[in-house]
Amino acid sequence: MAFSLLLAARVLAAVRAGQSLAQALAPLAGEAAPARAAAQDAAYATLRRYGRGEFFLRRLLARSLPHAEVEALLLAALYRLESRPETAYVVVDQAVAAAAEMAGGAFKGLVNGVLRNYLRQREALESAMLDDDEARHQHPAWWLKRLRRGYPDSWQQIVTFGNQPPPMILRVNQRRICVAEYAARLHAAGLVARPVGAASLLLARAVAVDGLPGFAEGLVSIQDAGAQRAAELLAPRAGQRVLDACAAPGGKTCHLLELAEIELLALDVEESRVRKIQDNLHRLRLSATVALADCRRTVDWWDGRPFDAILADVPCSSSGVVRRHPDIKYLRRESDIRRFVHLQREILDALWPLLKAGGRMLYATCSLFAEENAAQIDAFLCRLPAARRLIEERLLPEEEHDGFYYALLEKAA
Repeated sequence: MAFSLLLAARVLAAVRAGQSLAQALAPLAGEAAPARAAAQDAAYATLRRYGRGEFFLRRLLARSLPHAEVEALLLAALYRLESRPETAYVVVDQAVAAAAEMAGGAFKGLVNGVLRNYLRQREALESAMLDDDEARHQHPAWWLKRLRRGYPDSWQQIVTFGNQPPPMILRVNQRRICVAEYAARLHAAGLVARPVGAASLLLARAVAVDGLPGFAEGLVSIQDAGAQRAAELLAPRAGQRVLDACAAPGGKTCHLLELAEIELLALDVEESRVRKIQDNLHRLRLSATVALADCRRTVDWWDGRPFDAILADVPCSSSGVVRRHPDIKYLRRESDIRRFVHLQREILDALWPLLKAGGRMLYATCSLFAEENAAQIDAFLCRLPAARRLIEERLLPEEEHDGFYYALLEKAA
């Protein structure tokens, strides 16, 4: 456990310094699988507890720590103590052992003292925490303010789901196998699942992808049920020319191709993310044109042929998928919303002229904030009278899906 706590502390310190969780986890790739998995679990769970561990440390430390990894180690150890109280002695012992590997062991005594003080003061600390908004709800204060304003009747449910581990949803590749047959394969492998939506299954417990029957052969993909609504709403038809403008990592790209024989162009602005699209297409035995490009700079990539359908799954605050990406709680700032809104507007205005008359564009975000969703589309429709909103769908986080917003737009013929 000491080694996994040490690894988790390095990941947490990197995220709190500004790295994404994916970037922070990358150096763990060469570690042994058990230690890597334990460290990843601790990192995810600790980040979901935004504000909670920090609240405890403010009361347990006489002054702020000068060593970021030691503070991160304490946060990970506090998570372990809360989630596994029956192993308190072991957790404290192993956290001290991990501290011995940091700063020449200078903080071993401090780590031991802080964790033992927490155990002695736990009830009083948890009682005091109820008066601290961030610690109680485990979200930044500005985020909570926006949720209360936008969802006065459901903000607490949103927060509750945002603090939980996400469900593991499978999208069955119906070009290769039907949902019932794949469910039978899961059952034969000892995995329990139930249907969710038209082509997906919710696993009773998460498993590694190599434990999924036929995953490597492309029979199934992991994709949230809410994210699957994108391809279902755009509903491509055979022979159509379709653009997926912000396509990485390729889940929606592949779903579109599974639904119909289409000519699809997938774009993304980062080379590493383009490779992920290509990897997904290869695994699922699907074909599309994939290009490294900024979708706003149409002169760089568009051949002049209009599209029948466009998916604009735009960059956003990702506030609806925070349980899947808990680092967002640490990385996002309220000022980021204005930047995302500006970028979304640029993408909409750049892509709309590429759509055929009578064609459809699906605007999609995984945000819960109105500025990025309905307000963005309302402003777009005011600018472009030839655009008509056919469907608007808001999904709030719940057991079966994360939070998403969709607006299906049609260009006047």
